[in-house]
Amino acid sequence: MSTVDMSGSRWRKSSFSSGNENAECVELAVLRDVTAVRDSKNPVAALAFPSTSWSAFLERH
Repeated sequence: MSTVDMSGSRWRKSSFSSGNENAECVELAVLRDVTAVRDSKNPVAALAFPSTSWSAFLERH
C-alpha cells in the first residue's frame, strides 16, 4: 500500500449534498493520477483510486 500526498487538494462535495454543514457528504478530489474520495465527517481519511479505475467505475454505475 502506498501513500498519496493530498495536501493542498481541492475537495468538492457531491451535488446530492443538502448544503447543511452537518450533513453526511461524499467529497471528491481529482489529483494527477488518482481520484480520492472521503466522508466529510471524517476528512482526515480518504480512499485513493487510480484515475483509470475511477473512470471505469463511473462508466459501470
